[in-house]
Amino acid sequence: MSSVAWLLSAGFGVLMLLGVPFAFAIGIVVALSLLVAGIEPMLMPQSILAGTQSFSLLAIPFFMLAGELMTAGGLSARLIKVADVFVRHLTGGLGHVTVLAAAIFAAISGSAPATTAAIGAIMIPAMAARGYSRGFATALAVSAGVLAPLIPPSIAFVIWGVIAEQSISRLFSAGILPGMVMALGLMLICWMHAKRHKIPTQKRASLQEIRQALRDGVWALLAPVIVLGGIYGGVFTPTEAAVVSCVYALFVGVVIEKRLKFADLTPIVWRSLKITAIVMSIVIFSAGFGILIAQEQIAPKLAAWLTQNIHEKWLMLLILNIAFFLLAAVMDEIAIMVVLGPLLIAIANGFSIDPIHFGTIIVTNVAIGMAAPPIGYCLFVGMAISGLKLSEVASKIWPFIVMMFGVLMLVTYVPEFSLALQAR
Repeated sequence: MSSVAWLLSAGFGVLMLLGVPFAFAIGIVVALSLLVAGIEPMLMPQSILAGTQSFSLLAIPFFMLAGELMTAGGLSARLIKVADVFVRHLTGGLGHVTVLAAAIFAAISGSAPATTAAIGAIMIPAMAARGYSRGFATALAVSAGVLAPLIPPSIAFVIWGVIAEQSISRLFSAGILPGMVMALGLMLICWMHAKRHKIPTQKRASLQEIRQALRDGVWALLAPVIVLGGIYGGVFTPTEAAVVSCVYALFVGVVIEKRLKFADLTPIVWRSLKITAIVMSIVIFSAGFGILIAQEQIAPKLAAWLTQNIHEKWLMLLILNIAFFLLAAVMDEIAIMVVLGPLLIAIANGFSIDPIHFGTIIVTNVAIGMAAPPIGYCLFVGMAISGLKLSEVASKIWPFIVMMFGVLMLVTYVPEFSLALQAR
């Protein structure tokens, strides 16, 4: 390998082991590679600028902001109340409420951290008060939060759509069935846990309570209908849908719920910008990294070696999933998509894998990675809410991870599972 290739691979790995923040590690190796290769240094700022020039990427900050506005405006509490009146009387009822509320909130915000924070802040204390261990309640809130990468509109699908140059709307529809099956799996684990630990059930909601909850929650329930209906009805693009969701959340919070004041907007915007900055810094610095990877032909060469030495598609997909899971346990999931995108796409092309199906495999891996110890992003959100240590949450989350891995195998080896809702 050339000195540039060594810097991009081994040099990058060393910086990561030393604990250098991911975006800075990419920036350092790109800058050093430009010096070693004698390439015009202006490539760095040009590539950073180029990395931001995608209309689809505008969806990320707006969906982040929408999630913050909905939480502050009381929509998450309304969603939880609606879910509560329908399933609280079942075995594991409060766990089912967590899953259903997270699924609906995910269909508005598109963000796993926002979903985990919004639902977890209410449901973790509520479940602990009803007999669930705090560790299990946190693990469930984290696992329910990571439905967001699969249930549209999904920020992870937006990023992969930009990287792979695929239809974001088609990717959104490919995540619906896997997301629903994963939600059912979470509810099954809740039922088994409640049965085993004899968690008491709650009284069935009366028709009056159901009517009241639906009346109070109508504005919250309309949000996913407007956002997703607008996308699939061709009224607006996924990026425009993100803006619509922000305007809608602001309107409901200020005018309908009257919980939002304009003085609250500064800290809300600031919180969403901090999360967006983390994601976008990885994306923009990775643009230069990708240019150098392409120049050195690292992705095509490695992909060619893999296709020459591994001839069975099923084996390649299994190796890819295991490698992705191991990487996601120690590396940011979005960073994996951005940095390894060219290699992953080359592998998919080499084995003639449908690009939408392949995108669903990648994003399902991303969903699992956000909950997986030791550095799953949503895992740390849940820990911050519950005040528990990593070991206390990690010991309870493995049944959920195993179930998610089972859904991943279904997505991987049954293409029709993710492609069933594609327009013919």
